[in-house]
Amino acid sequence: MTLITIRNLGVTLNAPLFSRLNLVVNAGDRIGLVAANGRGKSTLLRCIACLMEPGEGEITRSRGLTIGYVEQDVPSVLMDTPFEAAVLEALPVERRQSESWRVEIALESLEVPEALRQRPLKQLSGGWQRLALLARVVVTEADVLLLDEPTNHLDLARIRQLEDWLNALPRDMPVVISSHDRAFLDATTNRTVFLRPEQSQIFSLPYTRARVALSEIDASDERRYQRDVKAAAQLRQRAAKLNNIGINSGSDLLLQKTKQLKQRAERLEDAAKPAHLERPAGMIKLANRGTHAKVLIALNDAAVSAPDGRLLFKTGKQFICKGDRIVLLGPNGAGKTRFVAMLRQAIENPEAMRACIKVTQSLALGYCGQDLADADTPMHTIVSGFDVGDQRARALLAGAGLSVAMQRRPICRLSGGQKARLGMLLLRLAQPNFYLLDEPTNHLDIEGQEVLEDELLEHQASCLLVSHDRNFMRTVGNRFWLIEKKKLVELEGPERFFASIGATG
Repeated sequence: MTLITIRNLGVTLNAPLFSRLNLVVNAGDRIGLVAANGRGKSTLLRCIACLMEPGEGEITRSRGLTIGYVEQDVPSVLMDTPFEAAVLEALPVERRQSESWRVEIALESLEVPEALRQRPLKQLSGGWQRLALLARVVVTEADVLLLDEPTNHLDLARIRQLEDWLNALPRDMPVVISSHDRAFLDATTNRTVFLRPEQSQIFSLPYTRARVALSEIDASDERRYQRDVKAAAQLRQRAAKLNNIGINSGSDLLLQKTKQLKQRAERLEDAAKPAHLERPAGMIKLANRGTHAKVLIALNDAAVSAPDGRLLFKTGKQFICKGDRIVLLGPNGAGKTRFVAMLRQAIENPEAMRACIKVTQSLALGYCGQDLADADTPMHTIVSGFDVGDQRARALLAGAGLSVAMQRRPICRLSGGQKARLGMLLLRLAQPNFYLLDEPTNHLDIEGQEVLEDELLEHQASCLLVSHDRNFMRTVGNRFWLIEKKKLVELEGPERFFASIGATG
């Protein structure tokens, strides 16, 4: 049964995001929306949810259809509201007293601990805030779900929980998901829409298989384009020869033939369209300073503790060597972020932990975390941190996808994708030989994730990383450390840990 019909939909904001989009949402569809940062995914969801008018085309919805829209960020008016009350407020006023039981069921289905239910949303992590928005939609019993980047800020266990929850929904419940998490899309969708400015592509396949099919179409389009361009060039060459002969011989017939050949060439050239070339949201390029040291960091039973002094785990004797790309695994709260912070402190102040963490003198740190100064501007961050002038800084920031207007805005006003690319630029300028990466793919689109993967592999970078992106970990990692039973143990690969939390997609 068709619930939503999209005809010739188009939106232009400075440049076309998408145009002539035709899409039907049927009962049971699980649709993944894929595009680079800022290329229309959120805009399309807002159009479907009646929160925004498209520039062209129309959207037809079934009579009485209710749409549940989970946006990326918590509305500011909800930040002071306790978790449970925020969910209850999603119900119409006249139903809140009689149907408050729906709130309890929603919170139980999402495994929200009692201790969090009365805490204001502003005191909760980004992951719990996203689950609060999801719970608000659950209680309304919507007919269609629209989820905008639902895995942002969620750890692997919560991503697995969300996958299970989505897959346990009634089979006829349609869900439209905008996401950059490739494994999540594969686990939860059965159709994929690649949004493009001119001709969006739609496949009745989950992401990875759809991506292969898309590549085949693009390759075929490119072959057809090159063939048409070549044929047009040959026609023009023939026309030029006939034109010379016709002029020299005074033959009107040859001149007429010349005109016909030129017209055929023009028709071919007008019809020929090059294969789609994705315009990057911003360049990601790393630099890798050399070092002759084989062992970069030696750990001698270093103790990692919680802020209250409670022991989280001990490292035992471990070595981080040149060329190691170590993925740090562990459940939420095991101490991954604390360990990254301790390594960073030891690198920046070697004397502080010399007994348990020894760092080679030639190590140059590149740190990518979540702590960009929100009040600062991208321009000031670059100029004050590195030996570059204003003109060079503007060019670097423009290459990273930040326009001149964005360069002087407070960083807090940038989108998540823009912040991520700014962070990658800072890494490049630092020219490190060892990277500490704490959630480096947060807010990066799929293209950005793949470029970062390629950069780390091409430069044979040495790094230790924490991530919740399974594809990224599998592609980049060549060593895997797991925090288990207050010890740091080495695994042959990440699959045992993924299986232990049910996140094997």
